[in-house]
Amino acid sequence: MSAKPQKKVKNQESAKKPVGPPSGQRLLAWMERHASPAFWVLLLVASARIIATYGVFNHTIDEPAHVACGMEWLDKGRYVYEPQHPPLARIAAAIGPYLAGRRYVGRPTIYQEGAAILYRDNHYDRNLALARLGILPFFWLACAVVYLWGKRILGRAGAVIATFLFTFLPAMLAHGGLATTDMALTATLGAAFLITMIWMEEPTWKHAAILGVCLGGAVLSKLSALAFFPIGCAAALVWHLWAARPGLAEVREAVVRRLPGLGLVALTAALLIWAGYRFSYGHSSMLGMSAPAPEFFQGLGTVSSHNRAGHTAYLLGQRSMAGWWYYYPVVLAVKTPMALLLLLAIGVWLLFRERASAAHGAALALATALGILAFSLFTHINIGVRHILPVYFGFVLVAAYAGVRLLESRRAVQWPSIAAGLFLWMGLTSIFSHPDYLPYFNLMAGNEPEKILVDSDLDWGQDMKRLSARLHELGAREVTFNPFIMAYLEAAHGFPPLRETDPVTPSPGWNAVSLTVLRAARLGLYDQYPDVPLWPDLRQPTERVGASTLLYYVPPNSLPRPVQ
Repeated sequence: MSAKPQKKVKNQESAKKPVGPPSGQRLLAWMERHASPAFWVLLLVASARIIATYGVFNHTIDEPAHVACGMEWLDKGRYVYEPQHPPLARIAAAIGPYLAGRRYVGRPTIYQEGAAILYRDNHYDRNLALARLGILPFFWLACAVVYLWGKRILGRAGAVIATFLFTFLPAMLAHGGLATTDMALTATLGAAFLITMIWMEEPTWKHAAILGVCLGGAVLSKLSALAFFPIGCAAALVWHLWAARPGLAEVREAVVRRLPGLGLVALTAALLIWAGYRFSYGHSSMLGMSAPAPEFFQGLGTVSSHNRAGHTAYLLGQRSMAGWWYYYPVVLAVKTPMALLLLLAIGVWLLFRERASAAHGAALALATALGILAFSLFTHINIGVRHILPVYFGFVLVAAYAGVRLLESRRAVQWPSIAAGLFLWMGLTSIFSHPDYLPYFNLMAGNEPEKILVDSDLDWGQDMKRLSARLHELGAREVTFNPFIMAYLEAAHGFPPLRETDPVTPSPGWNAVSLTVLRAARLGLYDQYPDVPLWPDLRQPTERVGASTLLYYVPPNSLPRPVQ
């Protein structure tokens, strides 16, 4: 008789006991409380991972050229070596070697000049590390943009998730560690998009001036900003007008209110761009008259001509000078971690179901990315994901939105678990790709990604140190090899004597083959003989060195004897 009342009291006590929030909400609450330290930890971890790659990889094909042009600006006070790319990132890459005592040498090409600077005084590794360190602040700026943008539209927890996804992206870690222009464009263009959103909501003179600085910095980083910024903003504006459906009077009032600030944006950006070219003034052949910063207009003409002429491109086993409209969608599909793609897909689905302000902010960020991607479908320079890195701002913000919504879900226990599983998958994917962030491909690419892409997505000439070490281990006394980069392979990297590759017949002994030279350039035969069988296509490689180089051993007695 006494057991039943006791059980009733026990049940009443348990009913009064407060039940804590689900695990997903507890995680979000923790991130809200510790957002700032979490951001700094993520930034420091990513920076350490980037710096750890400096000594692993030699320079890529473009790095010496950028260092050379930046050194000309610093040492000679001019910018005429190669104006196709603006000077900001190049100055950043050259300033470290310049402060270490390196100077302009005066070689005939930017690649020879850059190599001479990097190899100067037998301090190659130090010079290259100093050049790459100059780009690291742009990576920091890009991370700050992600965090601040995420905080503005998703809250502090969403900002932490977005920063985590961004700092664990192999493509960001790869190009944040190279002395090139791509990370500088990514950071400054992302900052310009973020400040544009802020200025549209709060059109103050201060915000207009900051936007002008960010926009000027983006144009000084890479001329593609002149297309990416307006098309991204236009896509976001179209989405906003469709979603908000303001009246005509409201639109007219908003335009009139922002017109004076728009003038300040243009003036600030123009002055900054002119300053980037050292306030030069002279004749511009493109304009047919004298103008400020004639090198800027020359660069515009060069980029336009380059795009019209095209660039040797490779995709899915095909080669083209004009490229393909679907090149960049394929690139994003195989170069983006699967976990991020799944979070992005969930986020897009949620955006079309929900009307929350966070959803609208994430949709605007995604619109800027889709605008850039849409423009890129019509370009003829198809040589790597690095050319559209700014799309990842929109991608990670939408993915972070999905993460927040999954974690805070009360409808089903499995949603927070799915989010945690995707975060773990993303983290492990990134960690296991170290240090080969540049040639990273997801599972869809299979075991031979060179059948899909090469060049800066796989083989940018970065594995010469590894190849040298492997040839020493094998005791190779000679190697046949056409390298993809300008480098002092024998004198500085310890290569055995080099022989030039015959595209049709291998040499006896060790033969090394760059995947880009093989697949895209076809060992130099692409232009004249695009369909001639090449010997590497007919033999199995002995091994792969790094991700970018195939190594073959050809026994001397396996080759046909020459006809007498």
